[in-house]
Amino acid sequence: MKVQKQIASAGYVSNGFINRWQRLIKDTVIPYQYEVLNDRAEGAEKSHVVQNFINAGKALRGEDIGDGFYGMVFQDSDAAKWIEAAAFSLISYPDKELENTVDELIDIIAEAQDEDGYLNTYFTIKDREKRWTNLLEAHELYCAGHMTEAACAYYEATGKDKLLKVMERNAEHIYKLFIIEKHEGYPGHPEIELALMKLYRLTGNKHCLELAEHFVNVRGVDTDYYAKEKLQRDWTVWGNNAEDKYYQQNFAPLKEQSDAVGHSVRAVYLYTGAADVASENGDTELLAACRRLWESITRRRMYVTGGIGSSLNGEAFTVDHDLPNDTAYNETCASIGLMFFASRMLEADVDGEYADVMERAFYNTVLAGVQLDGTKFFYCNPLEVIPGISGVASTHWHTKTQRPGWHACACCPPNAARLISSIGKYAYGENESTCYCHLYAGGGISFANGVKLCCETEYPYGFTVKYRVEQGSGRMAVRVPAWSSRYSVVKNGIVVEVTPEKGYVYVDISDGDELILTLDDTPRYVYASNDVPELTGCTAIQRGPLVYCFEGADNGDILPLALKRGGKLTVSDERTEQLDGAVKITAEAYRSEHSGSLYSFAPPAECPCEAVAIPYYTWGNRGENQMRVWMTEVR
Repeated sequence: MKVQKQIASAGYVSNGFINRWQRLIKDTVIPYQYEVLNDRAEGAEKSHVVQNFINAGKALRGEDIGDGFYGMVFQDSDAAKWIEAAAFSLISYPDKELENTVDELIDIIAEAQDEDGYLNTYFTIKDREKRWTNLLEAHELYCAGHMTEAACAYYEATGKDKLLKVMERNAEHIYKLFIIEKHEGYPGHPEIELALMKLYRLTGNKHCLELAEHFVNVRGVDTDYYAKEKLQRDWTVWGNNAEDKYYQQNFAPLKEQSDAVGHSVRAVYLYTGAADVASENGDTELLAACRRLWESITRRRMYVTGGIGSSLNGEAFTVDHDLPNDTAYNETCASIGLMFFASRMLEADVDGEYADVMERAFYNTVLAGVQLDGTKFFYCNPLEVIPGISGVASTHWHTKTQRPGWHACACCPPNAARLISSIGKYAYGENESTCYCHLYAGGGISFANGVKLCCETEYPYGFTVKYRVEQGSGRMAVRVPAWSSRYSVVKNGIVVEVTPEKGYVYVDISDGDELILTLDDTPRYVYASNDVPELTGCTAIQRGPLVYCFEGADNGDILPLALKRGGKLTVSDERTEQLDGAVKITAEAYRSEHSGSLYSFAPPAECPCEAVAIPYYTWGNRGENQMRVWMTEVR
């Protein structure tokens, strides 16, 4: 059933806009985050991640463990995601010093593995007898999944298999427990499902495929599993409600589900694993369920920025069209997970809809999660912030006006680092005959079918994408995004009249060919469905894949601003150096002048003015500011 697959890790080396971000990850984010993991970054939240692994190794050897375990129950996963980010970076930018640092960390992690293959510092340090007795909260399978992904990535990057062997042993330990010994239950936080599929493809070990299928298909069969599990123990990690079956996505088997509910990151990680399993084994019923859940998210529960999970309460999806701006949760990890889900759906069905959403999430919410200097990170990504309310009021405490240097729950920063470092995997796909270009990513690309391409583009600020075939022949499938109302395809100087098939144009290519795709660079007003109550009478601005917002730094007080309906949008001819080359857009607007009292019978006067918008991903980089994506529109 798999129509196409991601390119191999070593297949892509970036340039242009993507290169700037990948260089930032290499030069700043990876070194900074490693300092954080070792508790050496000044001003950052304490992590203790590396020390936890050191202490776990000591515990296994019967030595004094000193300060024991510190942090969240899933703290191990921060190290795993950091290793994965470093691995992908090493593919594009070989760095012996970084490789040695990763090797040293892997040595420490290997020392923390129990003799039966178990690997988790929380239980190895705190209480080995409680292993596997709290699947609801304890994140053992989640941490195993992330470390498995790290092991696969590092092997692909370097050929070194020490961590891979550690995680193969760990997978066999889990297989023995859940398949051979038939231990009941399924992951409280899905993640291992998609990781096992990566390990299966890398090693060919069918135990990994069987285990992934098991965890996907057993979930929700016994909807009371977590409640029964809770009755068997007298301890808890943080008091999760075992009866909240929607939060845990275990209210029904996945094949019977239709609406995306509960914790948004858990949901999209689960759906990613399920889509991967379905396309691998040809399970059409499971794939149909994935399609229903995709439509639930993208047609009724997703923000214009590609953010998902609107509620602070449970970091969760709520109901259709509940998309508040100022209290939006929109965890960075959730949009990353949405990209994972989209990429797996693309493998089963090459439809531009999936890549369109992948692009929307990446260029807006994912990039917004990282400060332009690479040292601070958003966990939540609201569409409106007002200093004095955001981060202050009890209803808005999660919506920060500035990115923190780190987080006690630090899942998002290393997750963003690994996604950006591996963007080539999402930008390109392949099968035996066709090279798929899902995202426009400048650089050199090598496909397993022997084709080598060079892509030149200034995207997302330039709208010409040039592909040069440096080797090989076959077919190219290039996406034409739904937002581009007009486009042209030119091959070797001749216009190609080709009708897109499900959002892709297919063109035969040979060695030396040049293919140029030109997209629509017109900035546009965006309007929401009338079913979204927060957005009645509002509009936003989008140019290409970039959603724009309005900040106080450019406009002063933005609360009295309203955009003129049908007003002219002017794209700046200059790149904003302060925002790392971003392009601003000026909109015709009105500024109201109110009496100043809390309420008044006198209508405010409206004065014509101009309002300046910047790409959403760049907001929050110029000090504390008001910010809005959706603006009131007036005639």
